Amino acid sequence: MPAPRIPYALPARDQAWQAQRGDELLGRIAARRSCREFSPRPVPRGILEKALAIAHTAPSGANRRPWRFVCINDPEIKREIRIAAEAEEKESYERRMPDEWLEALEPIGTTWQKPFLEIAPWLVVVFQINQEERPDGSLHKCYYPAESAGLACGFFLWACHELGLATLTHTPSPMNFLRDICRRPSTERPFLLIPVGYPARDATVPDLPRKPLSDAVQWNR
Repeated sequence: MPAPRIPYALPARDQAWQAQRGDELLGRIAARRSCREFSPRPVPRGILEKALAIAHTAPSGANRRPWRFVCINDPEIKREIRIAAEAEEKESYERRMPDEWLEALEPIGTTWQKPFLEIAPWLVVVFQINQEERPDGSLHKCYYPAESAGLACGFFLWACHELGLATLTHTPSPMNFLRDICRRPSTERPFLLIPVGYPARDATVPDLPRKPLSDAVQWNR
């Protein structure tokens, strides 16, 4: 059955307001950086819940919302994740990654060691849900789960930044160990591991130039 319809409208804004607002938003979001040096300072669960609620408004294929955010602050589980992630990362850096990949990572200064996985107060493991269980126990397909989970992660990163929280998008490869540690079913696939917290007092980030917008946009008129 078609869903009921509700009115949808946006406040009327003139072009001057839109231009000013655009400049403000760009200035704020352009300051976001991937952080690898976290403070152990706690982040209240309620603050993280606000960011998750914002992420959960993201669009998704057929409105399935095929994502799961597993939020971890237990030191023992974070330690388990670090050990497993570093084992995979060490293998990748020493044997799997071609020289071209290592060369691309060199300006960022990353290694297989990931201490932030224990220091950051929260680890948020995002899963894409490929199939979901119906009340009768049967499974139904989720449509565009990777694209949908990616949109939700983007909303989450933006929300955390606006709430004054630092984040990192971490993708140890392969990531199947996260499914086992988080006790998620085989119908869910690890998508992204996001440490969340406050930057360390002496945190620094690489001063890397971004690709010009003109290289990423094509206008057809």
